[in-house]
Amino acid sequence: MARLVLPERCGLTPLRARSRGGGAIALPSPPHLAAAPRRPAAAAIHRDWALRVSAPARLASVFEEDKSSSLRGDGEEAAGSSSAEEFNPGAPPPFGLAEIRAAIPKHCWVKDSWRSMGYVLRDVLVVLALAAAAARVDSWLVWPLYWAAQGTMFWALFVLGHDCGHGSFSSNQKLNSVVGHILHSSILVPYNGWRISHRTHHQNHGHVEKDESWHPLPQRLYNSLDNMTKKLRFSLPFPMLAFPLYLFVRTPGKTGSHFDPNSDVFLPNEKKDVLTSTASWLAMIGVLAGLTFAMGPLKMLKLYAIPYVIFVMWLDFVTYLHHHGHEDKLPWYRGKEWSYLRGGLTTLDRDYGLINKIHHDIGTHVIHHLFPQIPHYHLVEATEAAKPVLGKYYKEPEKSAPLPFHLLGVLSRSMKSDHYVSDTGDVVYYQSDPETNNSAQRSD
Repeated sequence: MARLVLPERCGLTPLRARSRGGGAIALPSPPHLAAAPRRPAAAAIHRDWALRVSAPARLASVFEEDKSSSLRGDGEEAAGSSSAEEFNPGAPPPFGLAEIRAAIPKHCWVKDSWRSMGYVLRDVLVVLALAAAAARVDSWLVWPLYWAAQGTMFWALFVLGHDCGHGSFSSNQKLNSVVGHILHSSILVPYNGWRISHRTHHQNHGHVEKDESWHPLPQRLYNSLDNMTKKLRFSLPFPMLAFPLYLFVRTPGKTGSHFDPNSDVFLPNEKKDVLTSTASWLAMIGVLAGLTFAMGPLKMLKLYAIPYVIFVMWLDFVTYLHHHGHEDKLPWYRGKEWSYLRGGLTTLDRDYGLINKIHHDIGTHVIHHLFPQIPHYHLVEATEAAKPVLGKYYKEPEKSAPLPFHLLGVLSRSMKSDHYVSDTGDVVYYQSDPETNNSAQRSD
């Protein structure tokens, strides 16, 4: 059952270079909108394997949507650039990756290893200071504040390790690997196992079957779930606690583990990487066991275990809202309708108030998904520069108060309405199961 309960998680795996071709692309729903066929994208994906990032470093030859004119067919305006009342987020955009990239200032692509290490030093010092202060005071009035703060800092460490996995932390791959292993192992994440599966997510974002992160269940699979599994998957807080199980058993319809080098998410030549990360993870388990023996289980529960749970909830909360919960239904794709650009445009930016800088602007997510090579400290500027190109395809995030409590309502509404997508169709939207909602209300 655990495998069926788990939501789809961020994942990264190298894809083989491929060409996209095909005939005319039918305009996605809503059905009353129409546009003439657009020319197929035709170019092989160029990978910079030295950096091992999730999107191509050279974009002129990637998914040449940018070669398509904003006027389709005999001059009819593209559906994506029609008037506001007719805008269709599932329509092919009238711009391409190269146009977005050209709008982003050149310095936004520059990686500063010293600056990145400065963020690591800052976060590690805060983690140690919080732990030392809480242990010294040792008051039940202080512990809840400590858990919230330290769990958030664990999440910040995860984001820096995530940047190492993308290669946006530094141009030095060895530095990325060493820092990534230290940061992720310290919070019980297998660095290479997760890094590789996370690349699957970036390379297939917005694809119903191939995505690795919170992608929807086809109706057939959804209907096969028993009531308890549906409750665990769609009733809060259970989905916000799924990440540790995901690391072991992945997600519905997928097999393998982030610790097993023979899992189908990994290539044969990545076996050594997976074993290295698994060994680092086990070493951290040993450290925690030793500290528990020396300090006592209650102290370790308060100092580490509860903040770890808060970190898991942050991870599930943020990654879910990157792909769900917009007031307008957003498309998911299959087959020839999917492209790297169209899938990336289904992601969402979120405003987390004061937390934005603590978790390294991970809420600025659209540009990160399209160009994960950009360091986190340039994402806000890069997004502002790209907005004129993105136009209506960019969904402006709701402004947050100092703390992002408004997103709890967004999360709750999405869990009640985003249950499954149709088994057929290349452009599909989430549908709701009233029976699941009624069951959740009865349990409340």
